[in-house]
Amino acid sequence: MKIILNQDVVHLGEEGDVVEVKDGYARNYLLPTKTAVIYNKANAALFASRAAAIEKRKAEKRAASASLKERLDGVSLSIVVPAGESGKLFGSVTSQMVQAELAKLGFEIEKKKIEVATHAIKMTGTYTVVVHLYENDLSHIKLVVMSEAEKIAAERAKAEAEAKAAAEAKAAEEAAAAETAEAAETEVQEEAPAETAEENN
Repeated sequence: MKIILNQDVVHLGEEGDVVEVKDGYARNYLLPTKTAVIYNKANAALFASRAAAIEKRKAEKRAASASLKERLDGVSLSIVVPAGESGKLFGSVTSQMVQAELAKLGFEIEKKKIEVATHAIKMTGTYTVVVHLYENDLSHIKLVVMSEAEKIAAERAKAEAEAKAAAEAKAAEEAAAAETAEAAETEVQEEAPAETAEENN
């Protein structure tokens, strides 16, 4: 069936596009939800009259997509899930879980736009998640999936590294203070003989 899209549909087209779809898909979903209208002369003329407004919306979406891509490309997510010793998850990481993590960071992205490797991750490790933005824009997000045991180990290593850095900084501070005190003491000792010599004169 030939239809005109009333709004953007992922993997199908954008608002105003004329596309061919299966009759069942059109009758059961696209037409009842007003996502599309049947292609005929009247509807084609209606969309032609709205072409300028549609193009303006597309330009706005492109700009918003470019801005979102810039922000998303630097994002790294960590998801902690129960897993066995081999790293096999008790369950899986899905696009819905990634969507929830992104929402915590202030990114409101539809679940259907998030593409998780192999549809569901079943092992711990580092993955790349693809987010479909507007038109052909894609953003690649780093996703680290770790078990609860790995998280505890990572937190312990981080705490140890921070404690070591703090101890080193304190030692350096103490050494600098001692050096300053020593320099001040030397200065006082050098001034004292000079003052004694003046008194004798």
